[in-house]
Amino acid sequence: MLEGRREQCVSELRVLGTTQRQATTEVDAAIDMLVHYAGWSDKFQQVFSSVNPVNSSHFNFSMCEPTGVVSVIAPQDNGLIGLVANLAPVIVGGNTSVVLASESLPRCAITFAEVLHSSDVPAGVINVLTGLQDELVGHFASHMDVNAVIYCGDVQSRIKSIQEEAARNVKRVIIRSTSQARQNPDPYFILDTQEIKTTWHPVGC
Repeated sequence: MLEGRREQCVSELRVLGTTQRQATTEVDAAIDMLVHYAGWSDKFQQVFSSVNPVNSSHFNFSMCEPTGVVSVIAPQDNGLIGLVANLAPVIVGGNTSVVLASESLPRCAITFAEVLHSSDVPAGVINVLTGLQDELVGHFASHMDVNAVIYCGDVQSRIKSIQEEAARNVKRVIIRSTSQARQNPDPYFILDTQEIKTTWHPVGC
């Protein structure tokens, strides 16, 4: 669905000040990233789950389970690739997400929300918000129904505030630098928003 609106996204990035080449590269990278993570959706369980050796008559399994609701504060310096790079591994892992788009470059995020609406992604799985970080980040970090928060940025005062607010309900906090936030796809980003559940099963009963 995003590929079908490729030219629109490129033109929107051009309006925001990027060159034609930069805009085309960013949109194509976002499309490739979605395809890449979609390919991991039926594979990451086999990679990260395990059968553990135990010294008793039991099987012991460790399995990945979604964390739940994950809030994502997208990078400020790009409008599309940073958002997609941090959102895709969250939903591939079975989580739902509330995303705060770039404050200064929100246009592509709005288009991406329209793409999601016309895709097969169920309603409510991804919720894209625009607005001021100073007003909204505190709510993302402190909301009692949010189970994890991903912050993409390097503002130390904001990182400290997020960590303090998240501690109130033992919320997982993932901090990614601006460069990490849009790097090549990494399956370990999926693991960041997974809980590892261990199950014991008796043998011969």
